[in-house]
Amino acid sequence: MSGTRWETDDDARGQADAVPRPHRIAVLALPGVPPFELGIPSRVFGSVQDAEGRPLYEVTVCTADGAPVLSDAGFTVQPAAGPEALAAADTVIVPPTHAMPELGLGGPLPADVTAAIARIRPGTRLVSICTGSYVLAAAGLLDGRPATTHWNLAPEFRRAYPRVKLDEEVLFVDDGDVLTSAGVAAGVDLCLHMIRRDHGAAAANRAARMCVVPPWRDGGQAQYIDRPVPEPTVASTTDTRAWALEHLGEPLSLARLAEHARMSLRSFTRRFRDEVGMTPVQWLTAQRLELAKQLLETTDLPIDLVAHRAGFGSANSLRAHMRTAFGVSPAAYRRTFSPHDLVGTGS
Repeated sequence: MSGTRWETDDDARGQADAVPRPHRIAVLALPGVPPFELGIPSRVFGSVQDAEGRPLYEVTVCTADGAPVLSDAGFTVQPAAGPEALAAADTVIVPPTHAMPELGLGGPLPADVTAAIARIRPGTRLVSICTGSYVLAAAGLLDGRPATTHWNLAPEFRRAYPRVKLDEEVLFVDDGDVLTSAGVAAGVDLCLHMIRRDHGAAAANRAARMCVVPPWRDGGQAQYIDRPVPEPTVASTTDTRAWALEHLGEPLSLARLAEHARMSLRSFTRRFRDEVGMTPVQWLTAQRLELAKQLLETTDLPIDLVAHRAGFGSANSLRAHMRTAFGVSPAAYRRTFSPHDLVGTGS
């Protein structure tokens, strides 16, 4: 369940006009919650508005019993609500907890947390950030489903919850009504992904600008890169990547990228993978797909022109890449995510 709902305004005047109701998000704060991760949903979703300036999300921080909880930073978090917020939510987000070591052994949830989670309505979208996945797993909500958590805890998580299809290599996993993210900043990536899924690229990009963060990191991007920051005396691919983003519609061979970086092909490829966690070709394809998605969502350009501007050369090439990456054609993607009724766009 996602996006903005529509309800009837039954005020004292008896009006029956449809008015937008924000999508309700409940953030379950548990003992030992890190303040940074706890604040991510409120900060990211709270910046999203419709064309009239109305909020598209309503974020409420709650606890399992309505009482304050101690954060892992040493101060107390006073919630706005108790478990009743979980029953009213369209989306429930569980940030990490650093005060339940028994979950790392596959132990049961505390009784109050179990009771609180039981109040969540069927069909509610469930989300975890970092080790919040332990809570969902302990409740049996990840059994048989793909999920992720912080890469450093993957061996422990697998031992504790063998029924979960864990992938510690990715930033986040979107399994429809259950979404999980890796640690810390990956929670921001997941929230932006949810906004994109609910309201399109333009809304997600605006939220990213308000939060002063990159608008998009693919969920399949590696969590952990051995050498993400080069030594001061070592050449970097950063400038070349920035340049490539401005020239996605042009032919960008590996040789041209290496030439721009003033490196040999071998050195450039090695350095690129060290810094980004994927090959230059994989990265370039991902950036072009992202540009194509934005064009499909925000313009009525024909499919062949979208393909050209995104650097795929032809509509057939774009179709093949989108079917491989997303399982849909460009036209199907546009019908799903475009806020406008765009016609004459091919298939």
